[in-house]
Amino acid sequence: MVTALIPTVFMTLIGIILLATGGSKSVAIVSGILVVSFCATSLIGYVLGTIFVTRGAGLAAIQNEFLAAVSHELRTPLTSINLFIDTLREERITDPAEKQRCLTMVSQEIVRLDSLVGKLIELSKLESQRAAFERRPVPVREIIDEALVAFKAITVGTEVDLRVTVQPDLIVFGDRGALGQAVANLLTNSWKYTGAEGKRIQISAGADLKHVWIIVSDNGIGIPRHEQKVIFEKFERGADAVNGGRAGSGLGLAVVQAIVSAHRGSVDVRSEPQQGARFRITLPRWKGASA
Repeated sequence: MVTALIPTVFMTLIGIILLATGGSKSVAIVSGILVVSFCATSLIGYVLGTIFVTRGAGLAAIQNEFLAAVSHELRTPLTSINLFIDTLREERITDPAEKQRCLTMVSQEIVRLDSLVGKLIELSKLESQRAAFERRPVPVREIIDEALVAFKAITVGTEVDLRVTVQPDLIVFGDRGALGQAVANLLTNSWKYTGAEGKRIQISAGADLKHVWIIVSDNGIGIPRHEQKVIFEKFERGADAVNGGRAGSGLGLAVVQAIVSAHRGSVDVRSEPQQGARFRITLPRWKGASA
């Protein structure tokens, strides 16, 4: 494309020269205008073509990276399931207790696989804007209550110091279920990445004149600064989470960001290693029909 640009530049110079030296000769002026117009169109086409080609190449690279990540995440549970099935089929294990343990592991891997596929489908719908969101005024208290129901179902049987502080009369415009899921994902992450003993999680909601914020904070392992943007990308997890052997697909925060973005909001994090994390969802405040 660069070789095609060089003649265009020369023709532009010729057009400018014709305009500058044409004087009162209408033929020279018209010729100069036509040449310059043609060259300007060619240059615009070149620039737009370069932008589209670069963007297309970038999207192709992102798609390939995404497919590679999906393949890797799916292969891990499938490999485990296949290994356990081969072990049972070939009767390498005769002890009934060990057989039961293998079947339990197979069941856990199937649940993990089902959860991963479900999150991928959900994220695909969100990013392609095919998710059907209900749009209505929703009290923030209802969103948090919905998130707490899901959170308590996941953490049943565990000790968590959970504190909830919600400013009254906060309303946003959107889907209660989807926003509740986003908050529940943050609560689940806080529970997952805090120590087994002394878990402390706090959820609070407040507002100013234009925005409502929902904050989830914990006393967990924290997130280094260089990872705080990356963790919102698909299949990305913090190094401490991976090295610590904590289960996860790296899709939870990507789902949170997709849901919040679809509601014209934003999500951010503040954290330091070993000092906990503070996730904040910010949404437009609903002020009634006149807003």
